[in-house]
Amino acid sequence: MSSLITKTVTGVGCTVLALPVLAALVITAAIGSLLPGSSVSAAPSKHALTDIPPHMLALYQRGALECPGLSWTVLAAIGKVETDHARHPTMVSSAGAVGPMQFLPSTFNAYAHPVPPGGKNPPTPWDPVDAVHAAARLLCANGAQGGRNLRRAIWHYNHSDAYVDEVLKIASEYGAASPAPNQAAARAVAFARAQIGTPYVWGGDGPAEGGFDCSGLTQAAYRAAGVTIPRIAQAQYDAGPRLPNSTPLAPGDLLFFGTSPRNITHVALYTGGGRAVDAPRPGVVVREGPAAIHTASFQGATRPTAGGAR
Repeated sequence: MSSLITKTVTGVGCTVLALPVLAALVITAAIGSLLPGSSVSAAPSKHALTDIPPHMLALYQRGALECPGLSWTVLAAIGKVETDHARHPTMVSSAGAVGPMQFLPSTFNAYAHPVPPGGKNPPTPWDPVDAVHAAARLLCANGAQGGRNLRRAIWHYNHSDAYVDEVLKIASEYGAASPAPNQAAARAVAFARAQIGTPYVWGGDGPAEGGFDCSGLTQAAYRAAGVTIPRIAQAQYDAGPRLPNSTPLAPGDLLFFGTSPRNITHVALYTGGGRAVDAPRPGVVVREGPAAIHTASFQGATRPTAGGAR
């Protein structure tokens, strides 16, 4: 690579059910990514929201999921250094690197598959979706997974210590300071993430029913963390403790949706970085995606580990 710029209702994955040891390892790793000192779940700072086009910000956040433990802020910082988030007029370097993430075609081909959802087929380094996912895979292959050797991974992207320093500086500016989850909240998030891909089942509480519905998932997540909350979404909302609108969300918070505070019809579990896990509806599996807290149906959030539920 050569820089051009100078400066919602639930479910559980079958493999998780069949391999409880693997599930435990996944949960342990995920907890580590949520504890203090990690930027994996960082919400976008005001600077990030101003500097990064919304479609690219969403893409960096989604692409980072290719590599457990990789912060979206690192992908965004590379996108900034390389082409100012695809704003460079040509996106072609003198070394032959092309596209928003500045790949040499031969390098891109090594990390282009599988084609990510929304990418081009065949994949191309000119497509932002293909390029960001390939960048995450390249970083992962060179030490970014779990944050084991992030500096080494970034150095392999562009063989320059100054480049690494610049990327890390920008990444730190893109992540907003947000409340760190306590151990129980981190375990609840890790449990919920381990269920991604499980079918939605109305009234489902887990494996015995073949999946979850929305409140079944959140109750099971907190049960796994040693915290008891009610079964139904409305009751979970009523149990609180509710967060004032001005309170920054933290991983583990429950997000509630409906037509009013007295008619809560859906609950999701906030995972950080503007994202949440939920079981949305019949025919759709448990997923992680945008938290949708700016929609008209969002009625508020609670923080079970703050003392309202036991």
